[in-house]
Amino acid sequence: MSKKPNEEFVKQGAQNVTDKDIEKVVDRSEDIKRKFLSPGPLTRFVDDGRLLISLVKDYWSRAYRQVPYGTIAASAFSLIYVFNPFDFVPDVLPLIGQLDDVAVISACLLMLEHDLHKYRDWKKSHNQSGE
Repeated sequence: MSKKPNEEFVKQGAQNVTDKDIEKVVDRSEDIKRKFLSPGPLTRFVDDGRLLISLVKDYWSRAYRQVPYGTIAASAFSLIYVFNPFDFVPDVLPLIGQLDDVAVISACLLMLEHDLHKYRDWKKSHNQSGE
């Protein structure tokens, strides 16, 4: 696996994602959200982090399935990466520990931009219809 957190790193990590990993994102979604709210460089990705979590949860609940599994796997991999305090650069290192998390989330967002736009539009129309 590539050592540098970039799109290839996310693609390779996504290949190893299992249903158990997706379920972990769903079960730990509130804890993952808190990682985005912690002081540091991840805060600029709060809305994107919430969108990724929401996408995985809607996929898992079968509310939204108009997305390739690879998109869900990349989202789950990236969110678990952010949640894991002992990833490539441990989060216990102030600021530096979050920079790799930022790189992984940025790469994920670039990879999934089209699918995330479609999901965001679906979510807006879904919420407006009162469902």
